[in-house]
Amino acid sequence: MLDSNQIQEIIPHRYPFLLVDKILELEPGKKAVGLKAVTASEYYFQGHFPQEHVMPGVLIIEALAQAGAVCILSVDANKGKTAYFAGINKARFKTKVKPGDVLTLEVEIIKSKASIGIGSAIAKIGDKVAVEAELMFAIG
Repeated sequence: MLDSNQIQEIIPHRYPFLLVDKILELEPGKKAVGLKAVTASEYYFQGHFPQEHVMPGVLIIEALAQAGAVCILSVDANKGKTAYFAGINKARFKTKVKPGDVLTLEVEIIKSKASIGIGSAIAKIGDKVAVEAELMFAIG
């Protein structure tokens, strides 16, 4: 398990853009499972939406990408590098994410060659799928 300080040793994201609170499970280069506790004090709820707080889908995708980056950058050959978005495919948003929800962020690397790869990503609230997508990354 990795806490937020250990996550920040692997990926460059910092407040207010670090969207993974902890990593529960990590198989470097293969799989990561992380958590994001969504609170009412998140900066984006000031404008999305003031009358009904809903976590923006793009930030859920970003949280998944950060969990995937922890996975791929934990490989010895990638330490100290940055994982960049190269594409998003098959993204589906299935339920709203609101304050009080705890997102489980699951990313499995399904293809990796040289500095390019694809991760299968699912964000869940309990057993309910909130978002699923394929995320393409490039190591730089």
